[in-house]
Amino acid sequence: MRSFGVTDVGKKRKINQDYLFFSDQPVGCFPNLYIVADGMGGHKAGDKASSYAVTRFVELSRKMGEMHPFVAMEKLIAQVNEEVFKISNQQEEYSGMGTTFVAATVVDDVVYTMNIGDSRLYFYDGESIRQITMDHSLVEELVRAGQLEPEESKNHPQKNIITRAIGVYENMKPDFFKVPIKKNQKILLCSDGLSNMVDDEMLERILSSEESVEKLAENCKEEALFFGGTDNIAVVIAQMDDRGCAQ
Repeated sequence: MRSFGVTDVGKKRKINQDYLFFSDQPVGCFPNLYIVADGMGGHKAGDKASSYAVTRFVELSRKMGEMHPFVAMEKLIAQVNEEVFKISNQQEEYSGMGTTFVAATVVDDVVYTMNIGDSRLYFYDGESIRQITMDHSLVEELVRAGQLEPEESKNHPQKNIITRAIGVYENMKPDFFKVPIKKNQKILLCSDGLSNMVDDEMLERILSSEESVEKLAENCKEEALFFGGTDNIAVVIAQMDDRGCAQ
């Protein structure tokens, strides 16, 4: 795998509450690891939630023995959620904090993904892009229930209401997805600071380029800024290398 990540405070916010991690090398029980988190809360709480969740997830991963990626992710995120929830309830300055979380690892040519909240993972197969994760948001739940049309969801006034996040409840249930990946295909992990600003058509156009993953990630960030940059932006792009094997 070849990867790169970039984050930006955007044009409207004073604090960057997005946090990311990417490694093409083994991280404990994972042969590679990619994460994006988007914090929420007060002045200090949002950036604390996202940075703590990502850093702690990586730290705990390094101590975990080999097991199925989904089993490992579920165990790790349960502990991280418990810790963030405890901090939120015991320290007034972090009261009410939470964070979205999307993580992926590629094992034997399969992308294993876990998500909580509305940070996303997209898959680009060389021809088209598709969203793999499902947002845990009020609007997306209304769309899935058939109570709202997809087109109506894009500018809905309640678009940013999240129904699941790390640290908000004592128990939290992530979703899991997997998709096969071949050489030169790409995955994109991002916060809503990208997905709310840049539509799928533009993301597909960016990922179709043969430029380096570093340049592609920068291009995503620049497009989000160009279209308003109203939120923090976090982007991680990983591409299967020419060997066609993640390990």
